[in-house]
Amino acid sequence: MRSSANSLTLTDGETERLKLRTETFIVAWSALLVSLLALSFCFSRGIMLLYGDAVAHLHIARRIVDSLNPGFRQLGSVWLPLPHLLLLPFVWRMEWWQTGLAGAFPSLGAYIFGTAGIYRLARLWVSPLSALVAAVFFGLNPGLLYMQTTAMNEPLFLAEMIWVVVLTVEFGRTLDADEMGLAPKLLIGAGVVLVAAIYTRYDGWIFAFLAWLVTLVKMARTGEWKSRTGGAFVLFTVMVAAAPVIWMGYCAKQFGDPLDFMRGPYSAKAIELRTATPGSPHYPGWHSMPVAALYFLKAAELGATQLRFANLLLVLSVAGSIAAAIRWRAKGALAALLLWVPLPFYAYSIAYGSVPIFIPLWWPHSWYNTRYGMEMLPVFALSLAFLVACVADLAERWKSAVAQWIAPTVALLLVANNVVLLKAKPLVLDEAIANSRTRIPFEVAYARALQLLPVNSTILAYTSEHVGAFQRAGVALKRTINETDYYEWGPALKDPAKAADYVVATDNDQIAKALAAHPEGLTLINIVCSTGQPCARFYSSDRRSANGSITQK
Repeated sequence: MRSSANSLTLTDGETERLKLRTETFIVAWSALLVSLLALSFCFSRGIMLLYGDAVAHLHIARRIVDSLNPGFRQLGSVWLPLPHLLLLPFVWRMEWWQTGLAGAFPSLGAYIFGTAGIYRLARLWVSPLSALVAAVFFGLNPGLLYMQTTAMNEPLFLAEMIWVVVLTVEFGRTLDADEMGLAPKLLIGAGVVLVAAIYTRYDGWIFAFLAWLVTLVKMARTGEWKSRTGGAFVLFTVMVAAAPVIWMGYCAKQFGDPLDFMRGPYSAKAIELRTATPGSPHYPGWHSMPVAALYFLKAAELGATQLRFANLLLVLSVAGSIAAAIRWRAKGALAALLLWVPLPFYAYSIAYGSVPIFIPLWWPHSWYNTRYGMEMLPVFALSLAFLVACVADLAERWKSAVAQWIAPTVALLLVANNVVLLKAKPLVLDEAIANSRTRIPFEVAYARALQLLPVNSTILAYTSEHVGAFQRAGVALKRTINETDYYEWGPALKDPAKAADYVVATDNDQIAKALAAHPEGLTLINIVCSTGQPCARFYSSDRRSANGSITQK
């Protein structure tokens, strides 16, 4: 409505959104500062490439632009494409690929959006101080601060989960407030974020379906089917439904199987079959969802708080969610329960999807996939904010002087908790260190051997296992013939000496088997071995000159 001074008068809803936007920006800028400090710490200590999966994510992005056959087929089929597409602008630079810095930029942005998003989400129901509890718990988590310096996709998916819930709740509120100009925009925005989540992790497929159901129920209650909002809902539905179908179509076209990511040679099930020892016991939680849920929850708790408070954190989180569902049900708090989706998803995935989680506390007393527990950080953070707000309101009703100090005190306790976790090393960093203890020395030695080869030479090598050596050595992938080069790879295995100037075979890989069948024309020039790793044997071709042309013998 225009005033007599011909200026715009803001409605109460618009004023509240403007205030919330300002607060969110302040949290985002604070998160940026914390993020850069964490990046400086991790970069200076060279710990950004400890995760083999981080190296692999960078490899996939790099080979899209640097390989004998560049293009989007290099995305593969098992990992979803968005994280690798976001890496593309950064892996172009050789130095950023070598150091792992390329992986930090998308993760850093996701961390900032996630931290700002969890604050904004909490503020939809609670006061700024109570919302700060959620932001502190989430944004200062040491494991997340480490992961946001790597190419791992957990920070990205956490941000997507949070913002889907934010947009879904705000969409419902605009319908209730009859703000029909804003509702379609929020719904389409939620659809865009859901498509991003679908193309980030397979958890996103289930999350997207449930978020769609929440939106469907809201639309059914308001009956806005014939308005612009109804049209936006149709588009929203098409977006969410088409995204996984498009990915399956891509897999069918490129790899001959729309479900290649589930049953192909690089799927979790195929890897389990290759690596399982006959007669050995199954991993914990195999075909048992209760046990699987226990392992997932314990990994989540240990990544978020000290062992002595692990069970308490879960109890408080459940209590906070129940309290919110009762108290703020009319304000859309039930939509926040979407953040609990990772629990049943991973319980099922561990039990029946060949996705084990190992934690040092329980058998087999090791580290594996503990990072999956990080997906509970948003619901832990939000539930604690709910609980703090409820307790503070109760104290205020009793006219207690401590009411105003409850949220700041809890926030300070959470800071102390994160400091203790940081000093003890975050669970995900412990896993990265433990599982890279033999890989890193081997890849360093492997890289030194690669650097001894002429810079204009070509190399036949299987890169899926130890591409980190090529990364560290700064060897352009287009100098290699590897398993992702779908035209050159097959013929190269039939005549290795003709294919490249140098051939690298590691124990029992495809090239080692090819050399056993076709050893002619090759001379062993170097062997690289390291404890706990296979040996890499370097051969020079007697049938090629230094510039790569074939010599007659």
